[in-house]
Amino acid sequence: MSKPQPLLAGLAGRCPACGEGYLFDGFLKVSPSCEACGADFAKADSGDGPAVFVILIAGFIVAFAAVFTEFRFRPPIWLHLVLWLPGTLILSLALMRPLKGVMLAAQFMNKAAEARSDD
Repeated sequence: MSKPQPLLAGLAGRCPACGEGYLFDGFLKVSPSCEACGADFAKADSGDGPAVFVILIAGFIVAFAAVFTEFRFRPPIWLHLVLWLPGTLILSLALMRPLKGVMLAAQFMNKAAEARSDD
């Protein structure tokens, strides 16, 4: 069996070490460990990184689509609200889990650890 690509495994929500086990216990809750290889995820923390990328990506897509729609079709404001508010929510939820998986896989690849002082 070949070694998995950690970033692709994280994108799919799989263990970055083996590519078999699940990285998440719920929608965004990280599993304590991989059930396939036993990799420890207890200290894995992606912080605000995924949220920042979701804001940037979803914001760009929705803002571009809204501005394009406004200049091309000139719909009433209520139609913008009906289109772009749910669109923003759906796109944000769809991007959050894969981007969190990628951030955790990047930490795993780079052997990231908490800051410490060796006094």
